[in-house]
Amino acid sequence: MAQRPELRNSVLAALERNHTLIQENLGADARLSKKGMTFETESWEIQGIGHLCIMRMNAFLGLMRMETAVIAPTGVDVPLFNLDWVKAFGNETQIAELYDTQLQPWPDECLEAFEFAGGRYADLPDVPAGEARWYDDILYPCSFHKKGRGLTERLSCAAQDYLEVYAELLASAPACDAPAKAAKVRDFAERLFAEGGPAVDQVTKLFGEQTAKRLILQHMYGVREFE
Repeated sequence: MAQRPELRNSVLAALERNHTLIQENLGADARLSKKGMTFETESWEIQGIGHLCIMRMNAFLGLMRMETAVIAPTGVDVPLFNLDWVKAFGNETQIAELYDTQLQPWPDECLEAFEFAGGRYADLPDVPAGEARWYDDILYPCSFHKKGRGLTERLSCAAQDYLEVYAELLASAPACDAPAKAAKVRDFAERLFAEGGPAVDQVTKLFGEQTAKRLILQHMYGVREFE
């Protein structure tokens, strides 16, 4: 059986090659459990770049597991990046999403690098389309959404390929107007929380609105003042 590397280890290794990461103290929010579901959250400042969050969820005695990594750049004009892996009752889903939270349009050659990476896995089954969401309009088409059984190795390779492309572009990106970029990230996070979604709704239902707001805005996207 193919072994899947932990998303946490892959993301930290990719970023620490070129950046200094400072881990943040999340206190009691670092591990939350209720009704058989456990969420473990870690976050870091990526010096000069922005914010990193890694969240892991375990439920139903391990029959459902999730790992999520969010990189929210505020010091460079690069898209917000989201990596998700979910395993539920034998099915695996791998998602790599790029959201347009930029001040200026991203160069075509950057998008083409992701299109090339995703093209190597075009034969894998797509995740069935869900209901329309507001963020569909800012989701880059070169994002990756695949699902299946017995695809652990290829899904892991795809995630690593997207991560490596993103890390390389992040390291070479010029600095930008940080307050203006941070405002774009904040707008994204606040709208995500306000309009909800499967993960936001679940966390809110389990732990209440204030805790969910801290998890999503502060810990996941690095929004510092949100009360």
